[in-house]
Amino acid sequence: MGLFDKLAGWLGLKKKEVHVLCLGLDNSGKTTIINKLKPSNAQTQDIVPTIGFSIEKFKTSSLSFTVFDMSGQGRYRNLWEHYYKEGQAIIFVIDSSDKLRMVVAKEELDTLLNHPDIKHRRLPILFFANKMDLRDAISSVKVSQLLSLENIKDKPWHICASDALKGEGLQEGVDWLQGILYVILL
Repeated sequence: MGLFDKLAGWLGLKKKEVHVLCLGLDNSGKTTIINKLKPSNAQTQDIVPTIGFSIEKFKTSSLSFTVFDMSGQGRYRNLWEHYYKEGQAIIFVIDSSDKLRMVVAKEELDTLLNHPDIKHRRLPILFFANKMDLRDAISSVKVSQLLSLENIKDKPWHICASDALKGEGLQEGVDWLQGILYVILL
């Protein structure tokens, strides 16, 4: 059956399912991003803050994504680690206009990267420097510098500037994630 499953996957007959954790501080745009990645007929019109977590699904040409959209509110961030073992990739969303909380985002990222269930795994991490449409937004290059992403040597990562409300930058990120996951999972 393994060979048949792989052949079906190569031929596009069967999509490989991947579990992705969507993390970041509250109000960074995680739920809006995930909503925009779903087919238009499945998108929600009213986005409300996530309490705890929610599970969303969307598909690309070769993968079926199950995304755990985790609340970024301070009181819920300790729940993130309960999902680390199941995750095969991470989407980390940063509000690029919230310079005051960039330090908090870096602390949460450092905690994530040093967790025993994450530290020794080669999980791809897609960063969305979100809210690029806002006047106070800083560039994805500056976000990368502030988060010290260049220090991540043992995991493939990519950062995309995004505007979740318009959907800008999202496809670039998902294309990268799909490509890297396809290589890792086959």
